[in-house]
Amino acid sequence: MGRKNGKPRVVVIGGGTGLSVLLRGLKEKPVAITAIVTVADDGGSSGRLRYEMKMPPPGDIRNVLVALADTEPVLEALLQYRFVSGNGLSGHSIGNLLLAALMELSGDFVTAIEQMSQVLAVRGRVLPAAEEAIVLHAEMEDGSIVTGESIIPKSGKRIKRVFIEDNVEALEDAIKALKQADAIIIGPGSLYTSILPNLLVPGIVEAIRQSKATKAYICNVMTQPGETDGYNAADHLAAIHSHVGNSLFQYIIVNNGVVPDNVRTMYKEQGQEPVSYSEEDLIAKGYKVVAEELLLYDKFLRHNAAKLSEIIMELIGKKA
Repeated sequence: MGRKNGKPRVVVIGGGTGLSVLLRGLKEKPVAITAIVTVADDGGSSGRLRYEMKMPPPGDIRNVLVALADTEPVLEALLQYRFVSGNGLSGHSIGNLLLAALMELSGDFVTAIEQMSQVLAVRGRVLPAAEEAIVLHAEMEDGSIVTGESIIPKSGKRIKRVFIEDNVEALEDAIKALKQADAIIIGPGSLYTSILPNLLVPGIVEAIRQSKATKAYICNVMTQPGETDGYNAADHLAAIHSHVGNSLFQYIIVNNGVVPDNVRTMYKEQGQEPVSYSEEDLIAKGYKVVAEELLLYDKFLRHNAAKLSEIIMELIGKKA
């Protein structure tokens, strides 16, 4: 392993808003961060750029770069801005278009990310899980196959498993980062469309298993319609186990805070409910349980990034 400039190396794996929330807290800590980000997105601006420019989808990468950036609020707002009109421009975010332009200039997506990282003074390294865009498929419980990360949760059916094409290769730097890590954090994020697409890339899980890092899974605070309806924390773990095997991490981080009734009602109308857990059940499955009040509510329920970062630093400290 070996620390980078005296700082512990923390690798976080995921995608979507969950990963960005965690990174906003973690970048304030004395750690060397590498974010391994899913490239399975095929909806919206990312999907259009993916198909029109034959590039990996930039949206999740953009969100992570902005979360780790040392930028002025105006620049952050600019990068996240989506055009609302304009033939061909409508729906595209400026950050996505910048990544697309840098890729055309450099001829390489990873180089484009590195160049944008320099421009934004990003605190850490951002890597796609794979060199190319991933096509995500889901086998539903009725036996049907649904293709497309953005379509799977909208199918109205329960997911049995997700899988990707066989010809995908993990980014070599991502494998190297995992093997050198002092801590590997998986989640939070959409279980089937953000977390598992990373873990299904050949070589990623093997590198996690080989790593001597402290390994933790951050369980989502709410269920997700079309993905984890009715799931508790053990169900999230069971889904990961059925896809990539057991004993991928030692710790599971769960929320023990109570969702206020008015917020709970609002989320229930959207088909979401808090993810429950049984500490005895999780311990029986071989996990060390870290249960804390992790909720923040500001228009949306999300993880408390500062609190999560404290927990991660404590877990690293226990290993040191």
